[in-house]
Amino acid sequence: MRYAVTGAAGFIGSHLAEALLADGHDVYAVDCFTDYYDPAEKEENARGLGVNRLDLAEQSLELGGIDGVFHLAGQPGVRSFGEAFPLYVRRNVLATQKVFEACATAGVRVVFASSSSVYGEAESYPTPENAQPHPLSPYGITKLGCEHLAYAYAGSFGLDCVALRYFTVYGPRQRPDMFFRRVCERLLDGGVFEIYGSGEQSRSFTYVTDVVDATRAAMERAPRGATYNVGGGEEASMLEAIALLESVSERTLQTRRVASAHGDMSRTNADISRIRADLAWQPRTTLREGLASMWSWAAARVAAG
Repeated sequence: MRYAVTGAAGFIGSHLAEALLADGHDVYAVDCFTDYYDPAEKEENARGLGVNRLDLAEQSLELGGIDGVFHLAGQPGVRSFGEAFPLYVRRNVLATQKVFEACATAGVRVVFASSSSVYGEAESYPTPENAQPHPLSPYGITKLGCEHLAYAYAGSFGLDCVALRYFTVYGPRQRPDMFFRRVCERLLDGGVFEIYGSGEQSRSFTYVTDVVDATRAAMERAPRGATYNVGGGEEASMLEAIALLESVSERTLQTRRVASAHGDMSRTNADISRIRADLAWQPRTTLREGLASMWSWAAARVAAG
């Protein structure tokens, strides 16, 4: 098969592109290489993938000969109020609208990476896909807007889209602003890690290779128009996760408490009964196993300079 992967130089996108190539598929990899974090890291992620530079908000995604599109490109980060808001509209909503337009015109399925951030403070836990969304951040708002775009394009133009709501993905190549990456770096350099609020906020942590497996299963087997939670089997608080990473690394983290962040949810916990029933997917990586892999990657990266 020949697949397009947007955001292929990013954290999840690079893992997905590598997995597809390893299984013998042809990958048309694209990325905008934005400066949300050091583009040199994206260049490192993209090595060997043949990534094409493309700004999806301005340039057309060429889909001749493409059998499916994995749309993972977007502006990440939940703490996104203020002057950054137009970037979320441009890189999430406008870019996604153009991708959906291209896919609908070409008659190509698209698997869209949405987020658990669409739920906000969810009405129940574990949270099913039919829960009423109440996003708390521009990131969550724009991701939900893209889901509505997919629905509208399906009704008006026949778009074949599957939406995946990822829950707190972690693993090697995680972005430098994300929780486990920052904990690993402070454990390595002895610096102080800032804990927002009480530290009792909990997440449904999901290892990146499990997310890749779910994403590929959605392309291959999901019914058109489906929406799925993609979440880890274990929920842990920030403090519990830190303790586990301290155990894995055999180091002690220096911490200090700071105020809670706007737009930060107190809890996420994915109900994955729908994706388990439809696609026979469930996470296989325990939190300890995943953190051991991430710690090894982070330590090796620092050792290599």
